[in-house]
Amino acid sequence: MKGGLRPGQRATPFRGAKAWLMGTLLWLLSGTSVTAQTGPLENPNRVKAAFLRNFAHYVQWPATAFENAASPWHIGVLGDASFAESLAKTLGGRSEHQRAFAIHVADSPQALPHCQIIVIALGDANKRRAALRELKDKPVLTVGDATEILSEGGIIRFQLSDRVQMSVNLDQARAVSLNIPTQMLEVSTEVLEHGVLRRMH
Repeated sequence: MKGGLRPGQRATPFRGAKAWLMGTLLWLLSGTSVTAQTGPLENPNRVKAAFLRNFAHYVQWPATAFENAASPWHIGVLGDASFAESLAKTLGGRSEHQRAFAIHVADSPQALPHCQIIVIALGDANKRRAALRELKDKPVLTVGDATEILSEGGIIRFQLSDRVQMSVNLDQARAVSLNIPTQMLEVSTEVLEHGVLRRMH
């Protein structure tokens, strides 16, 4: 099964999903800024960076999403310059699929270069919705934490509290030819598919 669930089907955890989470956790714990005493959730920007890197590893983009085989991952951050700075420090010198990471920050999609991932961190709801409308037909993985982001056309809702929760808009991902692997769906809290938001856990 690739990139989806059959109607009425509930995902059940399996080895691939556990490996996906374990890979993220091990990457977090490998950094000197995270210790067993503080725990990774006390470093929210590092947790977010680890998951963004894992998205780059597991999600499949169409070949046309990259300029060429050597071009980097372009990650855009809308509205949160401090997170963009932290992301640049965390992902600097790292790579996925032989591609380095380039981090950009702006207040609108038009001010960004072509990106594979865009973090929507705009506090103004109208600006957030406008950004998502601008990106709705592009092969871009849109990520944010706003409650309404999936219904507005975002692909991943990402929440950090005492634990990490992730929800996926599978309809929008398919509309822009992004393949979300089963491993990610199985660790998601909710999945929007065929217009229906299903709670997975």
